[in-house]
Amino acid sequence: MNMRWKVWGLIMLLIGSIVPMGFSFAGSNTTQLNQTVLNIDNETREQLISARLINQLDKISSIVEGKIEPLKDKLPENSSILTSYEKAENFKEKAIEEYNDGDYYSSILDSLSAMHYYKIVLQEFKEGKEKYNEARERIQGQIERMMGYFRMIERTIKIAESQGLDVSNISQIFNETKDAYRVVLEDLKARDFDKAKEDLKVVQEKKKVLDEEFRELGEELAHQNADKIVREFLERTAKGIDFANRSIEYAKGRGVDTTGAEARLAEVEAIYNQVNALAQEEKWDEALNVIENNRETLTGFMRTLNAIHERIVQERMKRNFRGFMGEIGSRMRKDVRALRELNKKGVDTRRAELQLRTAAQEIGMGMRLLKEKKPEQAKMHFAIALRLMNEVEEFIVMHS
Repeated sequence: MNMRWKVWGLIMLLIGSIVPMGFSFAGSNTTQLNQTVLNIDNETREQLISARLINQLDKISSIVEGKIEPLKDKLPENSSILTSYEKAENFKEKAIEEYNDGDYYSSILDSLSAMHYYKIVLQEFKEGKEKYNEARERIQGQIERMMGYFRMIERTIKIAESQGLDVSNISQIFNETKDAYRVVLEDLKARDFDKAKEDLKVVQEKKKVLDEEFRELGEELAHQNADKIVREFLERTAKGIDFANRSIEYAKGRGVDTTGAEARLAEVEAIYNQVNALAQEEKWDEALNVIENNRETLTGFMRTLNAIHERIVQERMKRNFRGFMGEIGSRMRKDVRALRELNKKGVDTRRAELQLRTAAQEIGMGMRLLKEKKPEQAKMHFAIALRLMNEVEEFIVMHS
């Protein structure tokens, strides 16, 4: 009997950890149950505990069954959820049978085993829901990127068509890819993820062909408009070089190391001079090739300028935070006005507008963290905001 006393004590501890959150013993709390158990004889004590566990099992079983039934046919045969559910049901039936036969002690142990497996099922459902939500967000992001890609292709086809280029082949492939992608969206809407995965493979294969056609059309379109592209490049790059010189001088005056930026600036000036010389001779295709061949250098140059600008601003934050925030507000207002003007001219400013809104949110987050006395975390958000604003202002310069 001493062994059974130990088992009952263990049972009372296990009930709290095995019974899922939100369940309680009907008509009694655990303290009352403990008091009742201590005041009755052993056989009645076993019967009382067994009866309450069987009652609790019925409730848990109904809830788990409600979750399992709608998905039973969709889960694989070797699903761990189904395996745990079958074990729980088997232990439950065994516990009921033992209770009816008067073997209360064995019924108690099998009831606890059933609860253990029911809890595993509920936990797996919870984890599955979290994974589903993560997958849904990821898929939504992919859908938005694909829609943006389709819009870009469609705009490019219209421009090429208006300039007399043959777009029949890319138009056909574009429509086939869109149709294939619509099938995937229908699969997702129906929550048929297995079919969506298979249909997505078709989209990916068609997109590879579309990417190649788009690249060729882009090159053809670029060379047909080489003179315009080169002129715009020279105008934008001249402004960028002027901005770089001013930024570098400002940074040097405050002790910032600008060696890397100066080296990149020299490279960009050399590219600019080469393109300008070819433009003077109206060798537009050759000038365009120089730009394309040095795209990585030009991109790296802008990244370096952004990094220097961020360091400058960090120094200003330390010296005069109020003045820094005033400058940020002023820049944002100017950027909003500039984007509005570009939009009126027909420039697609949606991405830049989104970047500017995100920058404003990052500034707000940084301010909140400062109030919470978390300056290091705040700086990270300010840095993100500044980088986004620099990209917006680069976009404005390029399209002004």
